[in-house]
Order: sequence, then C-alpha cells, then structure tokens
Amino acid sequence: MRGLALVLTALLAAGACGGTGGERAAETASQGKAGREAAGAAATWWKPRPRVTWQWQLSGRVDTSVRAQVYDVDLFETPAATVARLKKAGRRTICYTAIGSAENWRPDFKRFPARVLGKKVEDWPGERWVDIRRLDVLRPIWAARLDQCRKKGFDGVEPDWMDGYRHDTGFKLTARDQLAFNRMLASMAHQRGLAIGLKNDLDQIPQLVGVMDFAVDEQCAQYGECGRLLPFVKAGKAVFHAEYELPLSRFCATSRRLGLSLIRKPLELTAQRQACPA
Repeated sequence: MRGLALVLTALLAAGACGGTGGERAAETASQGKAGREAAGAAATWWKPRPRVTWQWQLSGRVDTSVRAQVYDVDLFETPAATVARLKKAGRRTICYTAIGSAENWRPDFKRFPARVLGKKVEDWPGERWVDIRRLDVLRPIWAARLDQCRKKGFDGVEPDWMDGYRHDTGFKLTARDQLAFNRMLASMAHQRGLAIGLKNDLDQIPQLVGVMDFAVDEQCAQYGECGRLLPFVKAGKAVFHAEYELPLSRFCATSRRLGLSLIRKPLELTAQRQACPA
C-alpha cells in the first residue's frame, strides 16, 4: 500500500503541471484503479512459511502418499491429474524446471537458438548452460513454461541454475547479469499468480530475498552455509533444504533451530525421503 500511495502522490504532482482538472482527476482515478488491482494481484500468490514440510521428487512416478505439506515435482513430467490429486489432498505444489540451462530431452529444447547455448553442465549429460544475458530469447521460453505450470494447477515454481555467473558457462556472465535474469523470472511468475523460489544463489540473497517467496538449497549443512539462508526465515519465508550425504543426526538439530524445512534425499531425487523426527 505504501508503493500505491507514492504512485498516487507522483501522479497528482505531475498533473499539477498541465491538463484540465477533469483530465487529471480521470487519469488519477484510472491509475489508482490499476494500482489497486496490482496490489490485489500481489496478494494472491502462495507464500510458504518457515518449517513447512516438503517432498522433492524429480524422477520416477510421483508418490502422492508421502506425508508432506509441499510437493516439488517436475513441470514437464508431472501430469495435471497428479497435481489435482495432490491439491485435493491439501498439498501445495511447486513445478521444477531448469532455465539457466537447456536440457536436450525437454519438448521445448529447439526454442533455444544455438547462439545462446554454452558449455556442457558438468556431470549432467545432455544439459548446456544458456546465455542469461539474452532476456529477449529466454523471456518467451520462460513465459510458456510458466503458463504450463499455472495451467497444470501448480502453486509455485522452482527455477534451476539461478547462479550461472558462478560457473564456467562459456559466457562472461556477471553478478549484475544474474540479478537481472533472476528478477525477470520472479516478475513473470508473480504476474501469473505463482510463487517463486531462489535456488542455491546464496551470494545474492540480500538483493533477492525481497522478491523471492522461498528458497531451495542443497547441502548447506555439508558446506557450513545454512546460516546464510536466515534472511528468508527472518522474512517469514520458507527455506526448503535438502542434504544428500550427511546422516540426519548431523544436521537435524541445526536445521530445526534455524527454521529450515529439511529432508535427506538420494541424488537422483526419487520418491525416497528421510525427514527429521518430530
């Protein structure tokens, strides 16, 4: 509402410089209505709170019997019927999709022109980095994926590879490039009423915690980085935390104290899941 007040104040001030009183009033009323509609839309998407339980499954048929409040599953591989089944059971759902890279098995891979494809993503066959500076190319691809996510009934989206500037992509990416790209992703998700998470990009949490609705992090306990995710928790936003190698006994107490939503998963992200004891 503070932003709306500033917009109206600026419009009134600008109107004093020209035009009739009726015209200024009509313009102000129109802009005010648009601002109120935008403010209303901003309140419509899901905002997960800290400590919510979650399941993360990106391979195999989704097991809908897992006792978790949130499911994070693959956008392309998960049928709308599965999303509907989860929602009927009271679960929230997140669609996973890589966008900082291009995967050659995805149905829209041909939409990535050769000029935006970079080096291979290490350890992930068939996957290549993309030039995130080319927002003109990536924006329509992202829009189509978000539209599919929304059409299937998902509540939010997990974009993967949001930290390409920290990798050897084949492009001279900067932190500024990454911020512009990640903010674009967030803006377009919110325009469609979808929550969006920040994936692994710990260095830019201070700049992005205000526009992202949750965080997804891998192995912060193993690398001693979980404390860096606290800005999300302090902002009342969930941190979905996954470990692959450490036993639960090594990080349950710390994650619980920090307010993270913790699970232990196999690297293949099958349905198998371990959670800390209640």
